[in-house]
Amino acid sequence: MSQVPGFIELEKELLPYRKILAQAADVIINENVSKYPIFIIHQQELDMGLALIEAGEKLKWSVNASTLEEFVTKKLVFMDRVQEFISAYKDPEQYLCLFVLSELGAQFIYIRRD
Repeated sequence: MSQVPGFIELEKELLPYRKILAQAADVIINENVSKYPIFIIHQQELDMGLALIEAGEKLKWSVNASTLEEFVTKKLVFMDRVQEFISAYKDPEQYLCLFVLSELGAQFIYIRRD
């Protein structure tokens, strides 16, 4: 996994919100919405997922909750790449899957839940 520029800063910034993201991941999994929750980290308007955290004074990023299924529907992950994605997806009981949209592009990264 390559690191997005500013990853350490992003991880520190998200630290206070990790519990909220972990709880949201648990709901997505436990309610059988998806086995693959994905949190979209962004700074622009986004018509995808459900808004969890809005950017503000303390956090310059907004966070939306989504799923692998929505990424496939929106053609961000192509059907022929789903198995590859699932193979690379880290244990959601230990990691949070983030899809970071920045001025440098988009990238999947994982951060520990705790």
